[in-house]
Amino acid sequence: MRQRVITAVVALALFLPIVFFDFGGQAVNLMAAVFAGVGVYELFRMKQLTVVSIEGVLAIIGSVLIVLPKDPWFAFLSDTTSKYALVYFIVMLFLGLSVISKNTYTIEEAAYPILAMLYAGVGFESFALARSSSVVVLFFGLFIVWATDIGAYMIGRQYGKRKLWPEISPNKTIEGALGGIACALAIAIVYLLVFPANTYFGHNYFVMIGLTIVLSIIGQFGDLVESAIKRHFGVKDSGTILPGHGGILDRFDSMIFVFPMMYLLGIF
Repeated sequence: MRQRVITAVVALALFLPIVFFDFGGQAVNLMAAVFAGVGVYELFRMKQLTVVSIEGVLAIIGSVLIVLPKDPWFAFLSDTTSKYALVYFIVMLFLGLSVISKNTYTIEEAAYPILAMLYAGVGFESFALARSSSVVVLFFGLFIVWATDIGAYMIGRQYGKRKLWPEISPNKTIEGALGGIACALAIAIVYLLVFPANTYFGHNYFVMIGLTIVLSIIGQFGDLVESAIKRHFGVKDSGTILPGHGGILDRFDSMIFVFPMMYLLGIF
């Protein structure tokens, strides 16, 4: 527990100033790109693949391409060219490996690093896009995720009896899940009183309250997805970069589902 607390304090001391101030306007983008690259590494590690390989390097490059904005990072592209043309070029290279290897590297083998690239890349791109929209939007998403996690843990520990999804995560309960939603709603109600919904989020107050329920559920589902991946590969944590907490994906599993959903719902 002491190690977990120390790691959390140090991580937040580094993380919060970056996301709040976004030094030079690119600090969050760079941080998100690093996180995406580490996320790809963790997904390779769980499958016992080496990231020091052609597919490992391509997947990390692809995830970074997804996260970083076209301006200024890919200013060499024409005005009409999307950066996703470069991302698809990475996919073409993956598929081309089956030709170069004379079919010893198959399309099934290429599918995993491509999915890892998209999972980490799009998730952390949405995180960075939320910050580029406004710090108010970013912290709304963060507070919803944190409130859901804390509420689910506290309520589940105190009152949890009925298992939510024991085949995937045996410790999670229905009571805990509902407690997480309730805590997220409580935080959202206060947050939206301080930062009016119509001004900052493009939706009215009651729509945002409804969307908070959706986001809380999506965040918990993202957590379950990460649990399913770890259970499939028989590992406890996605990585070891955060002592006492596991890996980057262990800490951001909910966020990399919530922020893309916020974008899809037009919150930013």
